[in-house]
Amino acid sequence: MTFPKNFLWGGATAANQIEGAYDVDGKGLSVTDITTAGSLTAPRMLTYKLNGKLEKTPAMPGAGLPEGAVGAIDPNSYYPNHVAIDFYHHYKEDIKLFADMGFKTFRLSIAWTRIFPKGDEAEPNQKGLDFYRRVFEECKKYGIEPLVTISHYEDPLYLSEKYNDWQDRAMIDMYVKYAKVLFKEYKGLVKYWLTFNEINSSLLMLNAFGNKVTDDKVYQHAYQKLHYQFVASARAVKLAHEIDPNYVVGNMICGVVDYPLTPDPKDILLNRHMWEEDLLYCGDAQCKGKYPTFAKRLWAEHDVHLDITEQDKQDMLDGKVDMYTFSYYMSNVVTTHEVQDKASGNFAAGAKNPYLNYSEWGWSTDPTGLQYYLEVMYDRYEIPMMVVENGLGAVDKIGEDGKIHDDYRIDYLRQHIEAMGKAIADGVDLIGYTTWGCIDLVSAGTGQMSKRYGFIYVDRDDEGKGTLARMPKDSFYWYQKVIKSNGADLA
Repeated sequence: MTFPKNFLWGGATAANQIEGAYDVDGKGLSVTDITTAGSLTAPRMLTYKLNGKLEKTPAMPGAGLPEGAVGAIDPNSYYPNHVAIDFYHHYKEDIKLFADMGFKTFRLSIAWTRIFPKGDEAEPNQKGLDFYRRVFEECKKYGIEPLVTISHYEDPLYLSEKYNDWQDRAMIDMYVKYAKVLFKEYKGLVKYWLTFNEINSSLLMLNAFGNKVTDDKVYQHAYQKLHYQFVASARAVKLAHEIDPNYVVGNMICGVVDYPLTPDPKDILLNRHMWEEDLLYCGDAQCKGKYPTFAKRLWAEHDVHLDITEQDKQDMLDGKVDMYTFSYYMSNVVTTHEVQDKASGNFAAGAKNPYLNYSEWGWSTDPTGLQYYLEVMYDRYEIPMMVVENGLGAVDKIGEDGKIHDDYRIDYLRQHIEAMGKAIADGVDLIGYTTWGCIDLVSAGTGQMSKRYGFIYVDRDDEGKGTLARMPKDSFYWYQKVIKSNGADLA
């Protein structure tokens, strides 16, 4: 199994899940800053005031506040993102550990509200710009290429309230202004950019947990939000290329593979339609620069009427992404039949696949699904690809010898790296792999620290207690060996 020369091995994080320092050095409030902790059985909640009364509503990736609500921090609730793992003050130590593993790239995101605290300021916050410059310079010191997500579930709370979660065209200009500052400020320090993290999450959430949303107003909101984000992304791509022709800009899709449970033609067709709605709609809009033929069917199914102009269409065509990047953790099965054995977990629902094993969080382990996804999507788009999230969330325990023996994580990652190798052998142009949560961080889905993904253990628990001390796990030394051998040594 041979990986390409200069393959970008590394790890991935998000600002709101690692940085902490949520109100430091002029940072404004993001939507994630009003998101409480949750668990496997209890959802994370958004806290806000409506008509002066403190309320809560379940938080979903890509979702915003109810109309008319004003985000508020509840003094009686715990917000894990406020401190997270305090990367803001530990970044030098953490990047040194990444360098010790041999990282070629480090995927991280920028908190929009560190740059524009409310989102609509005339000038950026210099202390925010300076922080990320120091981070990127630290990466460069070790020869690590930053892979930067511009927006990773990190909308300014002020803008989300004012424009009802991307329901106003003004959000396009706000985003492009923000992106332009980044492209100019970090020219020469950053080469690889991603516009929106898991942009398709707005649609995935409509089918999550096995309960398909039926309210057409919710679909109108989701599709309109996506359209404005497609235009914003496309304008940013074009702008990036004008500022620096060396910039490489990608999309980022939440890659959940669906299979039909049975050979019943109705299951086959349902599976096809799930791929179209959840994956291909967003992939086509950003990689092909236009809406797919089935878009009209999706809109008609829920009486969706988009605010879309001829200029929007031209912008999308002019701003196609340079690479296709995606997250991959698991696969699901879909069926039109009643089933007894169901998956239940964090964003996993529906029938269980009898051929796969499931984690305690209800996610299947399916490395073949990763190979399948890579080959299908590369055939469709024919642009370089990166797997920018892949990992196993698990409870790690410190052994009697004072070490963490996470063989289960090594086994999961080994299988997926082998699957990537097979896809490359089959002709896929895969240029990089960044495991999710290369250092323990706050889980986006549950808000827990106990659902750990990292090669590096961080001493912090689900209630915010701990020293924040860092400690390499067994997987740290294993991944070090994988990178050094360019994927040849997976033992």
